[in-house]
Amino acid sequence: MKQFAPCPKCQSANAQQVSFTWWGGVLGPKLFTHVKCQSCGAKYNGKTGKNNTTNIVLYFAVVAIIVFAISFGFMLIRAL
Repeated sequence: MKQFAPCPKCQSANAQQVSFTWWGGVLGPKLFTHVKCQSCGAKYNGKTGKNNTTNIVLYFAVVAIIVFAISFGFMLIRAL
């Protein structure tokens, strides 16, 4: 069992890594060591013990920009 930072909400050391999220699929939670406290249900960064909201927003923005760029590229190619 991996050791994660204590929960920022209840200070419990009983956390489990999240395997899938709506915002990051399978990759996002692994990138940010996204864990869920088994005592209170809070989700946070298992390495730092801090909230992952900033990481989630940045991850979501980067993915959206990549998808937009690929879509725009296909539109340009199709217009030729």
